[in-house]
Amino acid sequence: MNYHRFAQTLFQSHTSYDKLPQKIEVYRFIDSVLQMLFPQFADQTFKTPESVEAELYELQNNGEKLLIDIEPNLPAPAATIANQFAESLPRIYDLLLNDARAMADGDPAATSPNEVILAYPGFYAIAIYRMAHRLCQLGVPLIPRLLTEYAHQKTGIDIHPGATIGEHFCIDHGTGIVIGQTTVIGNRVKIYQGVTLGALSVEKTLAGVKRHPTIEDNVVIYAGATILGGHVVVGHDSIIGGNVWLTESIKPYSKVYNKTQIKVSGAAYEKADEYLEYYI
Repeated sequence: MNYHRFAQTLFQSHTSYDKLPQKIEVYRFIDSVLQMLFPQFADQTFKTPESVEAELYELQNNGEKLLIDIEPNLPAPAATIANQFAESLPRIYDLLLNDARAMADGDPAATSPNEVILAYPGFYAIAIYRMAHRLCQLGVPLIPRLLTEYAHQKTGIDIHPGATIGEHFCIDHGTGIVIGQTTVIGNRVKIYQGVTLGALSVEKTLAGVKRHPTIEDNVVIYAGATILGGHVVVGHDSIIGGNVWLTESIKPYSKVYNKTQIKVSGAAYEKADEYLEYYI
């Protein structure tokens, strides 16, 4: 086989790829941010406040270097965006501490927020999401998606960086959760494994349109529930039971659940109409 023409094609592809962010550099940067914010992720501790401050400046410089290659596609100079991201870290840090507290308070198995930060995949996914979301707000292309897919690979939790998520967000277990790009989630929301907040249609013509649901404050969504559609609003203080399929809005303080029939040894019975609240 003559590889000459194919080699030319691959060479052009590799040459153009230089203009895209390198995955390994993106992953290395976000890992360094996590290590900076939380000692639970760090290999070593800082000796003085001055050393912490020096590391923060170093992170900002590394962020600028990461953005330089894609600067023509940025809405502002790489240095400006790197500075804006760095200035957002105190707010992101506070949000993540509240997320960790919400998870510790909401999970009987958790002993402390420290355990949540150190061991819970839900916290890791939220942490990466919050930083990716800020970069998304700053107009950075592609890198935010690389970050949330990095967390997706590690945790099985798929949160699009364009989604809007409020404070005190709690993910319990987390595996299989999908949160779409235009999802809006309020404060003090708790989501269990296997939940999908998705779109009714995936047509390309709907790009830029709100396709995913709005979840208001103080909502609990149990395992396996699927909520679809940009028009759907789950009212505040509602409870969505396990395996519910929801494509309509519900009022605040609602309880939505399946009335199922279960067969045991050939006999059939129906569950009581009362809502069953369950914890895993």
